[in-house]
Amino acid sequence: MRTPVSTYRLQIRPGFTLQEAAELTGYLRNLGVDWVYVSPILTAEEGSDHGYDVTDPSTVDPARGGPEGLAALSEAAREQGLGLLADIVPNHMGVASPGQNAWWWQLLKEGRDSRYAEAFDVDWDFGGGKIRIPVLGSDEDVDQLTVVDGELHYYDHRFPLADGTFEPGDSPQDVHARQHYQLIGWRRADAELNYRRFFAVNTLAGLRVEIPWVFDESHEEIVRWFREGLVDGLRIDHPDGLADPEGYLARLREVTGGAYLLIEKILEPGEQLPETFDCEGTTGYDALADVDRLFVDPTAEEYLDSLDARLRDAEAPADYEEMIHGTKRRIADGILRSEILRLARLVPASVGLPADKVADAIAEVICCFPIYRTYLPYGQDVLVESINRAAENRADLKDVLEDLTPLLLDSTGALARRFQQTSGMVMAKGVEDTAFFRYTRLGTLTEVGADPTEFAVSNDVFHDRMARRQQVLPLSMTTLSTHDTKRSEDARARISVISEAVPEWELFLGTVQELAPIPDGPLAALVWQSIVGAWPADRGRLQSYALKAAREAGNSTNWTDPNLEFERHLAAAVDSVFDVPEVSAALANFVAELEPYGTSNSLSAKLVQLTMPGVPDVYQGTEFRDGSLTDPDNRRPVDFKARIATLADLDSGAAPSFTEEAAKLLVVSRALRLRRDRPELFGGYQPVVAKGAAANHVVAFDRGGDRRGALTVATRLPKGLAREGGWRDTSIELPANVRDELTGATYSAGAVPVATLLERYPVALLVPTD
Repeated sequence: MRTPVSTYRLQIRPGFTLQEAAELTGYLRNLGVDWVYVSPILTAEEGSDHGYDVTDPSTVDPARGGPEGLAALSEAAREQGLGLLADIVPNHMGVASPGQNAWWWQLLKEGRDSRYAEAFDVDWDFGGGKIRIPVLGSDEDVDQLTVVDGELHYYDHRFPLADGTFEPGDSPQDVHARQHYQLIGWRRADAELNYRRFFAVNTLAGLRVEIPWVFDESHEEIVRWFREGLVDGLRIDHPDGLADPEGYLARLREVTGGAYLLIEKILEPGEQLPETFDCEGTTGYDALADVDRLFVDPTAEEYLDSLDARLRDAEAPADYEEMIHGTKRRIADGILRSEILRLARLVPASVGLPADKVADAIAEVICCFPIYRTYLPYGQDVLVESINRAAENRADLKDVLEDLTPLLLDSTGALARRFQQTSGMVMAKGVEDTAFFRYTRLGTLTEVGADPTEFAVSNDVFHDRMARRQQVLPLSMTTLSTHDTKRSEDARARISVISEAVPEWELFLGTVQELAPIPDGPLAALVWQSIVGAWPADRGRLQSYALKAAREAGNSTNWTDPNLEFERHLAAAVDSVFDVPEVSAALANFVAELEPYGTSNSLSAKLVQLTMPGVPDVYQGTEFRDGSLTDPDNRRPVDFKARIATLADLDSGAAPSFTEEAAKLLVVSRALRLRRDRPELFGGYQPVVAKGAAANHVVAFDRGGDRRGALTVATRLPKGLAREGGWRDTSIELPANVRDELTGATYSAGAVPVATLLERYPVALLVPTD
C-alpha cells in the first residue's frame, strides 16, 4: 500500500477544474506536499460547488474537468512524485433535478418495479406505494402542475410519467395521481417523508451500497481509477450513514487493491475506531480538537462561564449536556421526525406497544446518545447505557424501553440496523448544526468533532494523546481546517486569545452591544467572536455568516419561519462594523489587542499539527492566514499566484519580512518538506520538557524514538507569557547539535534558552546536524 506523508486539499468545482489542479502540482511539490487531495469529482448536480450531490456515479463530472481532467491531474501528479487522494460519497445521491439522475428518474418512472427500487432506501408501504417528493409550496399547489412534452412539470421541476398514464385531455392532477410518486408540500417532509436522506436534506437520497450490485455499479468508475493507476487512496464521506460500514470498508479495500482509506468519522473524546474497520483512520477532527485546546487558557473557564450566565440573564451558564439533549430532541421531533417514525414502524405489532410511545422512546434513546452511532456488537455498552439514561429521564417510558431493548440490541434486525444509521443524523443536526451555535462561551471550542465542555488540555494530556496516536493511528489524517469547519484555523487561533483577554473581551462586547445591540446575548457573543476572528472581512461575508448562525441556532429566528424583525437588528449590528465609526474603532482596537498573540497561536498550532503523529493535511490556501467562517465562506477561490510568488521569495535566500502570510508559508513549507524528505526523523514521539519560570508556555516534542528526530518547539498562551515577563530563565535541553529549519540558526547540544530559540518566530523546527 502506498501511503501519504502529507496531503493538500483542493476544492474541485466548475470554477476550479481538475486541469487547473494539474497546473498547481509543481507548486504543491515545491511547498513540500506529498499527495494531492481532491473533493468529490463524480458528476454532480449542475452548478454544485461542493460535489457531494452526485447524480451520475459512472462519470467524472464534465464541469469539473471530466475524465480528461482526472487523467491530466494524475499524470501531472506522477511527474512531480505526488500521490492522489480522492473524496467519494457512497451514502447518497443528488436528486434535486430528477432529469439529471438516471437512477432516480427510472425509479420515479417505474416505481416498485424499477430495478433501482432496491438501490434507494424507500418505505413504499408507508407512502401507499408511492415515493413522496416534498417540492410543492403547499399541497394546494397541485393546481400548478402541467404536462409538457410527456413530463409532469411544477415550475422548473421536471418529473417522468409512467408508461400509459397520460392521454390527451387528461388533467395534470389526474396524471399526477397515477404516478409512482406523490408531490407534496415541502413542510410535510419533517414527518411524512418515506425515503432515507442525508441528514435532513430532501435532495440527497440514501443509497443501499450494502447490496452487492448497487456497490458494483456505483463504484465502477472509482474502481477504474485504481485499475488504471489514476488514484492512490480514498476519503469516504459519511460512513455513519451506511447500513454496514465495516462490510463496506472491507469490500472497498478489496476492489481498490488494498489502497489507503480514510473515513470521515467524528470520534467523541475517548471514543476509538472499531478494530474491525479496515482503514487507516479518520479525516482528523479528533486531532484538531486536541491541538486547539493547547492554546486555550484553562483559567478563563470560570470567567467565561460567568459572562455566559449574564448574557443568558440566568443564574448559571448554559448546561451543555442539558442543551444538547434539548437540541437533539428538537431535531428528532422536528426535521428528522420522519426518520424516527420509520424506526417506530419497524417494531413488530406483536410486541403490542403504542406507536406514539415507541417513537417517543426511540427518540429519547437517540437524544441520550453520547456518540454518533454504534456498530453492533461494537458499542453495545454505549447503547445499553443510553437506554438506561432514557429510562431515568422518562419514567413513563421505562416499560416501553424494556420491551424495545432486545430489538435495539439485535444487530441482525432491521430496527437495530436503521437505528444505527439514524442516531448520527440526529447528533449531527442537533449538536454541530444547532448547539454549536448556541453554546457560545468560546468559539474555538465548538468545532466539528469536539466536545466544548473540554475547555483546555495541558501539555501532559496532549503528550499522552499524541503518544497513543503514534502507536495506534500513525497513518490517520490530522487537520486544522476543512470544508466543514465552523471557523478556519486562523480565525480560531485569534479567538483563543480571548481566553487570555477576558476583561478586554467583556469591555468590547459591552461596547458593541450598546452601540449596535443584537437582542440575543449568546448569539451576540458568537457573532462578535466570529467577526473578530475573521477580520478583515467584507460586509457580504459577515452578513451571510451572521444570518446563517442565527437561523442554525434557532433561538431568535430559524430557517422555516424567520423572525424578520430580529434579523433586521442582526443585519444592522453587522452593518455597524462598516457604518458606525465608534463600532469600527472598537473592533479595530480589540483586533489589534489580540493580533500578535493570534499570530503566535496560528504559527504554533500549524507547526504542531504538521509535525505531530499522523498524516497532516493543509486545506487549500491555508498556507497563508485565512479567516474563513463556515461554508460556503470557506470554499471561496484561492489566490495561488500570491502564494507561489511568496514561496519563491522565501526560497530566494533573502530574509523574509515578518508578514503573517510569509511567516505561515515559511512554517508550512519547511515542515512539509522536512516530513517528506527526512522521514527517518518522524518515527516516534517523545515529550520534551522545558524548565524555568515560563515552562508552561512551551509545548515541545521530539519525533525520534531516541530523542534524535525532528524537534518541535512552540509557544502556548502567548498573551499570558508577555504579561508574566516573557521567557526569562526558561530553557530546553537539546540532545544533539541542531539546526532550525525556519531560520537556519544552529545550536549546540545542552541547555538552550527558549528566548534564544524563539527570538525570531514563536516556533522552531530543530533538526540534528550530527
